[in-house]
Amino acid sequence: MVDAAALSTVEWVFAYGSLMWNPGFDCRDRRSAELDGYHRAFCIYSHHYRGTPAKPGLVLGLDQGGRCRGIALRFKPADRDAVVAYLNERELTGYAYQPAIVDIALDDGQRVAAYTFVTDPNHPQYAGDLGPERSAELIMSAAGASGLNRDYLMNTLSHLEGLGVRDDALHALLARVQHLTGLLDQGGGI
Repeated sequence: MVDAAALSTVEWVFAYGSLMWNPGFDCRDRRSAELDGYHRAFCIYSHHYRGTPAKPGLVLGLDQGGRCRGIALRFKPADRDAVVAYLNERELTGYAYQPAIVDIALDDGQRVAAYTFVTDPNHPQYAGDLGPERSAELIMSAAGASGLNRDYLMNTLSHLEGLGVRDDALHALLARVQHLTGLLDQGGGI
């Protein structure tokens, strides 16, 4: 649970996945940022946005260890309650996320507190590291309320590249998904 007193001074959200291109709230500033202690990973089963309970997809989470480049999104302090309520409704839809306030470094070196979501490894939808083969299979075959799971992977990579960030693990995963796409296309499509 996030401490209400600490949250009362936060003006930033740390985005590492779909929030980068679809924040859903008014941002008064967008900055490249880095978070230490967590890494971006396809480690959460998606039963809604990018999959279904019958055919789950995978979505990104901030998993323990490493570091993560993303985007810091600044909101107006007067909008804090509405932004946090919106993000909680959007991100806590049964997924293995826990809200957190984290310390991030902005592109100019300034350190700020940011609201974000980290993985809950004890949640039933926490997938952990499934490896590139199994992850690609799930991503390739899943779709949910927000569209194809593979589009989520491609959009994330596109926005990271726009920041000048290369994520080798995600590029390897995309290469595997593209290989599976080719195999399916040879057999008459999907």
